[in-house]
Amino acid sequence: MPKIRTHRGTAKRVKVTATGKVLHRHQFSGCGHILSKKSSKRKRKFRKDQPTFKGDVKRFAPTIPYLV
Repeated sequence: MPKIRTHRGTAKRVKVTATGKVLHRHQFSGCGHILSKKSSKRKRKFRKDQPTFKGDVKRFAPTIPYLV
């Protein structure tokens, strides 16, 4: 039985913690794009990854078999 390949696009966007939580970047963060209109507080919050909803994890879990 061959190994299952990890989807590289998903692996680059998702991080799994030691306790098994799946984290992803904030949406609408801009990442270096039109930052002048965004407040410092907003940009600071974008730096941290946020936990992914369970329904989303179920949807893309097959693409990252060894991480989840």
